[in-house]
Amino acid sequence: MSSNPVAETVASLMPRAKRELTELVAFKSVADFDQFPRSESEGAARWVADALRAEGFEDVGLLDTPDGTQSVYGYLPGPAGAKTVLLYAHYDVQPPLDETAWRTPPFELTERDGRWYGRGAADCKGGLIMHLLALRALKANGGVPVHVKVIAEGSEEMGTGGLEQYAEAHPGLLEADTIVVGDAGNFRVGLPTVTTTLRGMTMLRVQIDTLEGNLHSGQFGGAAPDALGALIRVLDSLRAEDGSTTIDGLAPGSAWEGLQYDEEQFRKDAKVLEGVELIGSGTVADRIWARPAVTVLGIDCPPVVGATPSVQSSARALISLRVPPGVDAAEATKLLQAHLEAHTPWGARLRSEQVGQGQAFSAETTSPAYEAMARAMAEAYPGQEMQYAGQGGSIPLCNTLAALYPDAEILLIGLSEPEAQIHAVNESVSPEELERLSVAEALFLRNYAGS
Repeated sequence: MSSNPVAETVASLMPRAKRELTELVAFKSVADFDQFPRSESEGAARWVADALRAEGFEDVGLLDTPDGTQSVYGYLPGPAGAKTVLLYAHYDVQPPLDETAWRTPPFELTERDGRWYGRGAADCKGGLIMHLLALRALKANGGVPVHVKVIAEGSEEMGTGGLEQYAEAHPGLLEADTIVVGDAGNFRVGLPTVTTTLRGMTMLRVQIDTLEGNLHSGQFGGAAPDALGALIRVLDSLRAEDGSTTIDGLAPGSAWEGLQYDEEQFRKDAKVLEGVELIGSGTVADRIWARPAVTVLGIDCPPVVGATPSVQSSARALISLRVPPGVDAAEATKLLQAHLEAHTPWGARLRSEQVGQGQAFSAETTSPAYEAMARAMAEAYPGQEMQYAGQGGSIPLCNTLAALYPDAEILLIGLSEPEAQIHAVNESVSPEELERLSVAEALFLRNYAGS
């Protein structure tokens, strides 16, 4: 990293950053209160609020959002007449999944092979630490040259829309000239990247019923309609032979024009087993950033161990559909529901319930904020130029903010590069990326203030 006072300050703060991330990761802040205690999320929210107060933020508050979770807000005033920048991250995390598959405990930040492991280390508790580091570095080197608002969401991973609804009901709260969303990631470690598009998403819980109760498969099998078999047929209808998503009436998407994703590199990043083919058609970037993608997230049916010779009367699945910019998520939901009903065999009864939705997002990249970020990233990552990439995931709040504040510039950066394995077991963050991106964000705020 180039030698400058901001970079030197951030480097000196890294031990403190590790301690703080350790504290924050220790909260089991999964916003599914059927699985994890609400008190864990509330504790994480209080931690964030206390951290903002310690940095001199005013109007710090825990916002009770309509989905039953809390977002944390704070305002740090800058010089008179300065621009306002909103910094976003979320403190809620994905469930740890199979805790026995973690090499170290998921809620204990553990250093191994130069990375810090723990649930939320990259997605997105590390993003909160990044914001704090950037602000501390500026305070130690002449002051923060803009007004800063921070919002830390408490239910982003659940897709329940609490903060979006709160923002719509309080439209002045998050208003800013530029919004930096710290919930994306570099294309790979060491390559500074701004994410310019996000796919939207919808989630459906689907249930198929065929019988009043389970039946003996020897006595009734062959004529009695099997709900699990019907569900398998329905789910299979969502993909073409090559694995492409095929939903009746849904456009197949487009080609990605920006940074390309080498297929062999993708296989390594995704840890695809040798001999197993990738699915879909077009370039990898087309498939993961510019086209719809359906995923079966879970199926409720009898486990293999303990299963009885029975024809199943009922079966359920949770289905996720990602949709590219230009496709309305609500319309995609209707098409998915209609497709499922049309492809349900044997007159089986199908019920579907929407459990999450978010719109796709596309940024305007010719704005002053992007030029300021490009200069900041070039300094924080010597020898590299800022890249533009898409992201297959969804951050529903981005579209809400774009609609509320059409003149605001929105940039997406963050710590979720491929090695981070977010949403999987053994999630980790690169401390070098945390350091460099914190420097980049600090330099961006300084550049932007003068633009």
